Order: sequence, then C-alpha cells, then structure tokens
Amino acid sequence: MKMKSSKLLTRKDLMSTFWRSFTMEWAWNYERQSNLGYSYSMIPTLQKIYKGNDEKLKSAFKRHLEFFNITPWLSTFPLGISIAMEEQNALTQDFDEDSINNIKIALMGPLSGIGDSFFWGTLRVIATGIGTSLAFQGNILGPLLFLLIFNVPAVIARYYGLFIGYNIGASFIDKVQKTGLMDKLTYGASVLGLGVVGAMVATMVTIKMPMKIGSGADAQTIQKIFDGIVPGILPLLFTLFIFLLDKKGWKAQYILLLIAALGIFGAWSGLLG
Repeated sequence: MKMKSSKLLTRKDLMSTFWRSFTMEWAWNYERQSNLGYSYSMIPTLQKIYKGNDEKLKSAFKRHLEFFNITPWLSTFPLGISIAMEEQNALTQDFDEDSINNIKIALMGPLSGIGDSFFWGTLRVIATGIGTSLAFQGNILGPLLFLLIFNVPAVIARYYGLFIGYNIGASFIDKVQKTGLMDKLTYGASVLGLGVVGAMVATMVTIKMPMKIGSGADAQTIQKIFDGIVPGILPLLFTLFIFLLDKKGWKAQYILLLIAALGIFGAWSGLLG
C-alpha cells in the first residue's frame, strides 16, 4: 500500500506494529483487557517518535496502558490513528494529548460491533460450515479451508486497517488542527466514549434479586421494586460501587475476590438469583 510521506516514521516502523498487533489476542487481561497488547504494539513507533525525549515517551506508554478492548481483527485501525496522533503530538507544541485516548475510546464500541458481527458472527460460521462438511468426508482440505477462509480476510483487514488508520489520521489531524476543530472533536469523542461505557454497563452487568417483599398477591421481588424506580438501576449502582473502590486504590484482584464473595453469599442467602 502506498503511504503518505511522514517526517518521523517509515513503512518498516509501521510493519513492526502490524506484527506486534497479533499479541492483543494473547495478552488479554480482566482489568484493562487489551491494553498490554496495544501498548506493546506501539513500542517501536513510540520509541522513534519520542527519541531523545524520555518524559514524553513515558507519558505515551502510560497513556496506552489505559483500558482498551476491541475486536482484534480491526484493532490495527485505531492503532494507526493513535500512531498518527502521537506523531502530531511530537511535531506540534499545543497538541491535546487527552484527545488520543478519547479517539480510541470512541472507536472501540462501533468497530467492535462491526468486527464481531462480520468476523465472529458471519465469516467464522461460513468457514466452519465449509470446513466441517469436507472434514466429515475425511478430506484434509476441511481444516485447511477453515483456517484459510477465516484467517486470510482477517489478516488482510488487520494489514490494511493499520495503514488506512495511519494515513487517515495523519491527514485528518492536520486539517482539524488548522481549522481549530480539535476541541470539538475531542469533546464529541468523549461523549461518545461515555455513551459506549454506559451501554456496556446496561448490557454486560446483570444483577437479579428474586427475594420477595410482602405476601400473597401483593408480594413483589426486590428486583421489580428497583426496576420500577429506574430500569437497570441495580447494575448501575453496582458499577458505581466498583468504580468507588477503584478510585480508593483497591487492586483488581481484591475487587474480583469481593465480587466472587458477594456472589456466593447472595446465592447462599437467596438474595441474588
């Protein structure tokens, strides 16, 4: 792919990020999910971008260790944009560094929705159907076709996603800097990112309290009472409780142990179902 000229980076530098991007599927963790793989992927480019400026390099590494999660096959698109933004940050004096993570967060939800539905929900099913039909006949092409049908498009998307993200990011950021739109873009990305986090709370956190209050026909579950106040308020309150513990400095492993203990106690007592 033809790249736009860069003052700091070459195609070789970006290819280092491409190969490292595969680690996002191997370094996943429960606290910040894909952050280790994301940061590791950016090491070669960040070292070259901030060569001779250790403070900015440390700040960049710390910035990309924040929470991040995305469909791995589309992970290189935000990587390319992040690299372009880091490059602009090194070349300009008044670049808003917070915008780098804000853009990442804004892309996380929409790209994951597209990637999961296409790669995991469609392409994987097609590859499995073709592969298993041949495998049941004893044909060695069965597993080979499964791997090729799924992985070839995935690798192509990963490769082009990096360079498209980088080229779009470099040109787009230059334009918004000149027109003064960066503040509005950052604000919009922050709002979208918070919306994504809110949707994750509503869809991924589930709390059921089947215990009833009252007797006879008038008896109501605690769950129904809370949902009558605000639908989904229990997951929201629990998320805010965990957020408060995190702000107070609790380590992730202790929070996980507390959640497990609350779940066991709730199931034993009948408070949770």
